[in-house]
Amino acid sequence: MQSAVHRAVKRRRAPKPAAPCGIPQAVWTPNRKDFVTRSVRFFLMMLVTLAGTDDALGQRVAKYGADFLAGGVGARALGMGGAFISVADDVYAGFWNPAGLPEVDAREVSYMHAERFSGIVSFDYTGFAVPFSDRSVLGVSLIRSGVNDIKNTLDAWDAERDQPIPDPESAITTFSAADYALLVAYGKRVTQAFSFGVTSKIIRRNIGAFATAWGYSMDIGVRYRTPSWHLGATVQDVTTMLQSWSVDTDRLAAIQDVFGDDLPEGGTELVLPVLRLGASRLMDVRPGLLRLAMDMDLSFDGATSYTLSLGSMAMHPRLGAELVVADRVAFRAGFNRIQFVDGEGIDLTPSVGTGFRWGRAALDYGFGDFAGLVSDLGYSHRISAQYRFAD
Repeated sequence: MQSAVHRAVKRRRAPKPAAPCGIPQAVWTPNRKDFVTRSVRFFLMMLVTLAGTDDALGQRVAKYGADFLAGGVGARALGMGGAFISVADDVYAGFWNPAGLPEVDAREVSYMHAERFSGIVSFDYTGFAVPFSDRSVLGVSLIRSGVNDIKNTLDAWDAERDQPIPDPESAITTFSAADYALLVAYGKRVTQAFSFGVTSKIIRRNIGAFATAWGYSMDIGVRYRTPSWHLGATVQDVTTMLQSWSVDTDRLAAIQDVFGDDLPEGGTELVLPVLRLGASRLMDVRPGLLRLAMDMDLSFDGATSYTLSLGSMAMHPRLGAELVVADRVAFRAGFNRIQFVDGEGIDLTPSVGTGFRWGRAALDYGFGDFAGLVSDLGYSHRISAQYRFAD
């Protein structure tokens, strides 16, 4: 019976590598109680204790506190490797850089669905932008990222006998771990070349009925453009995001019996600001219009593994390109992760994509995580649709 249950749980287990998501390797490493490791322990250790927090001014600093937002939105942007801080000029600017919203001159709506790591993580985004005038635009975005049908096997393990209970399948339940975000953004054009914007964020995180959290923060952004060059900068979580966790310790009592671990505790965590810089250049080429873009994220949370770093500051570069032919068909490519791995050298995570525009409608597709170390987790597919209403 025990071997049959082990096989059933193993079929549902996520791939072992997890560093790209900021998940501690110890959480993924199987041990003799592999029967339950696939369930609650992974998500609680990843999202509640965060396995790597430092004390700052008496608060815990979360190195991966809002990591579900780090992947970005929009198949166009992600096909370009996420190098979009200076490029953002449509409804997606409410996420990337609110200073790009003034480029929206009519109401726009958009939707994106992504499947990451061979469908393990489901990601959905919807947004709309409404111009108030020819200089100011409001944008609203809703995001959900989650893993569904997670096996909760805590009640199926007999800690005293160190083996599953009789008929363990009857004690196995499922739950979801999901993150939600509401972004309200405002952008204003100051001159023909310069604009600024601000985004307010509210996030809600839950791990089944075991733990929940609320978070609040703001981003600010600026954008400067010339006929050939676009420059952009944002400070993500400029106010420092506060995340307040609440943990139901009664539901998690079995963790101490099964693993011998201390129960996770609730509390407040800080997500420190990230400075994001971007530059892009437009060039007329024979097939159409070519755009080259580069972003650089500067973070100060101490998560410097596998990155270019200077002290506690980590640098995360991204590169992207887009070729638009006849203002209708687009081809895109980029690198959304460039990191340095001991014994492996430079590790690159490329992405590619394409897009089609017909009148006021656009459809974009992006494909990523197909190379580099992250490819061990499985491919990622992103598809997004966008519609621009008449003026």
